[in-house]
Amino acid sequence: MAKVTVVGAGNVGATCANVLAFRKIVDTVVMLDVKDGVAEGKAMDMSQTAQTLSFETKVIGVTNDYAATANSDVIVVTSGIPRKPGMTREELIGTNANIVKSVVGSCLQHSPNAIFIIVSNPMDTMTYLTLKSTGLPKNRVIGMGGALDSSRFKYYLREALNVNSSEIEGMVIGGHGDTTMIPLKRLATYKGLPISEILPAETLDKVAADTMVGGATLTGLLGTSAWQAPGASAAYVVESIINDYKRMIPSCVYLEGEYGQNDICIGVPAIIGRNGVEEIVDIKLNDEEKSLFEKSAEAVRKTNNVLKEINAL
Repeated sequence: MAKVTVVGAGNVGATCANVLAFRKIVDTVVMLDVKDGVAEGKAMDMSQTAQTLSFETKVIGVTNDYAATANSDVIVVTSGIPRKPGMTREELIGTNANIVKSVVGSCLQHSPNAIFIIVSNPMDTMTYLTLKSTGLPKNRVIGMGGALDSSRFKYYLREALNVNSSEIEGMVIGGHGDTTMIPLKRLATYKGLPISEILPAETLDKVAADTMVGGATLTGLLGTSAWQAPGASAAYVVESIINDYKRMIPSCVYLEGEYGQNDICIGVPAIIGRNGVEEIVDIKLNDEEKSLFEKSAEAVRKTNNVLKEINAL
C-alpha cells in the first residue's frame, strides 16, 4: 500500500497530489501545510472528484500534523517562500533553509525510510542541504528540477517540429536556473533521428534559449510561478520510485566524482527506481558541454556556500 506525503499544499504541491491521485499512482496521498485548513480544503475538493474521475486514492489534508505522514514511502517537499522585493539572496536561502530543515526533520521522525524529492528553491542548494543536514544516503535525496526543465525542452522542441510530443526525446542537465541549465541540443532526437539534423541551428539555439527562460516566461504570463508542469514533474519522479519503473530522469543528485564533480547536488541523468537513485548515467559530453557543466557547477557551489555563511550547515 503505497503512501506519499506532499509537504506544502500550494499550487505546486496540490498539483502533485492531484496527479498522484488522478493517475492512481499511490493508495494514499497526504498533503501537509502550515496554513490552517488549506490542505484539508484542497484534499476535500480533490476527493469530491473521485467518482467523476474514477479513482480510489485516499487524499488526506492536515495542518502541521506530521503524525499523519507516518510510514510514507516518498515525501515531496515543496515548502518555502518566493523571493520578495528587497530580499537578498542570503535572506531567501536562510529562510527556506530553515523551513526545509524543519520539514525534513519532522518527516523523518515518522518516516525514517522515506525517499525525499526536493522541489523547494533554490532547488539544487535545498537538495544539498537536505542531504548534508540529515546524513541520509545519497540515493534517498533527489532534486526534481531536471525533470521539469527537460519537459520544457521537449515542449519547445515539439513546437518547433510540430510533431507528436511522445516521439521526442531531450534532456536538460546542470543547475536548475535560467543561467545554469544546459539543454543537450546535440542529443535531442525525434523518433531516433538527431533533431540537430532536422532543425536549422538557429532554430535549435532558440529552442534551448526559450527552455532556459521557460519558468520566467510563465511567471511573466501568469503573474506567479507555474505549477502544472512542476507538480506533474514531481509526480513523475514519484511514479518511477513507487512502481520501480527505473526511468532515466535528469535529476539533481549527489556527485562523488561523476562528471568530474564532487560534493555537489546537480542535475545529471539518473536511473530512478524503488531505491531512489539507482544509478548515475555517464553520458559522454563534448568539450563545449563539459565547459558549460563546469560553469554551472561553479554557480551552484556559490549558492551552496551561502549555507555555510549563514551557518545553515
